[in-house]
Amino acid sequence: MAYRLSEAGASVTVIEHGGTDMGPFIQMPGALSFPMNMKRYDWGFSSQPEHHMQGRTMAVPRGKVIGGSSSINGMVYVRGHARDFDTWEKMGATGWSFADVLPYYKRMENWHSGGHGGDPAWRGNGGPLHVSRATRENPLVDTFVRAGVEAGYPETLDYNGAQQEGFGPMEATIWKGRRWSAANAYLRPALKRANCTLVNALAQRVVMEDGRAVGVEVSRKGKTEVIRAGKEVLLAASSINSPKLLMLSGIGPADHLTAHGIKPIADRPGVGANLQDHLEVYVQMASSKPITLYRYWNLLGKAYVGARWLLTGTGPGASNQFESCAFIRSAPGIDYPDIQMHFLPIAVRYDGRAASEGHGFQAHVGPMRSKSRGTVRLSSSDPSDAPDIRFNYMSHPDDWTEFRAAIRHTREVFGAKVFDDYVRHEIQPGADMQSDAQIDAFVAEHAESAYHPCGTCRMGAADDPDAVVDPEGRVIGVEGLRVCDSSIFPQITNGNLNAPSIMVGEKLSDHILGRRPLPRDDSAPWMHSDWQAEQR
Repeated sequence: MAYRLSEAGASVTVIEHGGTDMGPFIQMPGALSFPMNMKRYDWGFSSQPEHHMQGRTMAVPRGKVIGGSSSINGMVYVRGHARDFDTWEKMGATGWSFADVLPYYKRMENWHSGGHGGDPAWRGNGGPLHVSRATRENPLVDTFVRAGVEAGYPETLDYNGAQQEGFGPMEATIWKGRRWSAANAYLRPALKRANCTLVNALAQRVVMEDGRAVGVEVSRKGKTEVIRAGKEVLLAASSINSPKLLMLSGIGPADHLTAHGIKPIADRPGVGANLQDHLEVYVQMASSKPITLYRYWNLLGKAYVGARWLLTGTGPGASNQFESCAFIRSAPGIDYPDIQMHFLPIAVRYDGRAASEGHGFQAHVGPMRSKSRGTVRLSSSDPSDAPDIRFNYMSHPDDWTEFRAAIRHTREVFGAKVFDDYVRHEIQPGADMQSDAQIDAFVAEHAESAYHPCGTCRMGAADDPDAVVDPEGRVIGVEGLRVCDSSIFPQITNGNLNAPSIMVGEKLSDHILGRRPLPRDDSAPWMHSDWQAEQR
């Protein structure tokens, strides 16, 4: 939004609590496990104990740095399925169908196929956001796709094009071996304009006068001050911090605000409700050949990867290593994919701990449309206190059914003949974990967040009592205030959330500027011809 609004001549002040993103841990794609585990770059949030997950407390990384979470994420680029956005419109987000949002995806993209296929007519080629595919040199990367085809699934040459469903190459916000975050794509060019300013401060609340947002109260260098807004206040603080700021400002469930000594200005029970996320488990296989990235999982190997990247911008450090993926349906009767797989040619956790068995590979797999819903609430009226986050993971019985299917379908792929030369045995869940009860126990103990929280300031019709913003992002019940991030998603999208979050900023920029939305694009997505009767 800073880019699009300043481009149009508007004066923009960006308030960011975090500091610079220019360290190698952020800019080198292969170092992705570091920034989300560093206090310097991460807000350090965690959930309350999750009752259906053995009381586990889950990490909730959010970017506290220039570029926000796009500077600490896994850089995977997924638009979402066409049905996701058609569902948004049915839920009251008028003007957000796939035909409405596709032009904005095209406007924001600068797409590079890397010679791996896809239809350019479905993609953009002049936008600020570079989207690329890796060199795919490791033989396991292509083997995963061939295994999916052997198992009976379709191959897709571009899951962000006409056909999401199937196995194919994965895309990333990486360009010339560097993380292409929202900061590199949008903010840095915007800051070169005289009408865009960056302020380093902690936003504490939106200042309201007579039901209108007039500025933001911030803490800067130990002092509290108010930055006044010339026209509007735009919140893009994440699905965790945006509802927190609204509640600190008197906008939210009235009884909750009153309990914390905050005078309600607008009673909006939907603020902080409707919290959604993606959970995933790692199905890990021990490799019978020493061809995985584990060869670099030592001091000398990491030094080589880092030095090569610094000197040439190439090598393993230039990739996030998520180079193949799959979107499949868990069962017949489901009209579009509800399971995602990320393939990784090493057996490792997000915190950077490698599997004890050495060489291995894995698929991150989990359901895309969990019916569980959680909340973000204030833990106190002190802006410096972390919010109370409760995902309520796995609280719906369908979540367990979908996870069992996800694990079993993934095992079937790894059991394809093309993997015979590479699979030694299953590391986890482990070959003896076969029954529903055993798989459920494994999920409860080992499932991790994919770090895709959204939905806490849901977009809907202005007369919907549970909606927080209208289809132009305006907070219902007050003036001069919008929310413009993943918290406005009515329902979580299919896949990683960076792409649709940026798309929201692109589209809402036109609404803020009072422009006519881009013309609809009625391109029809591919759908399985017999989804009612066939799982693949």
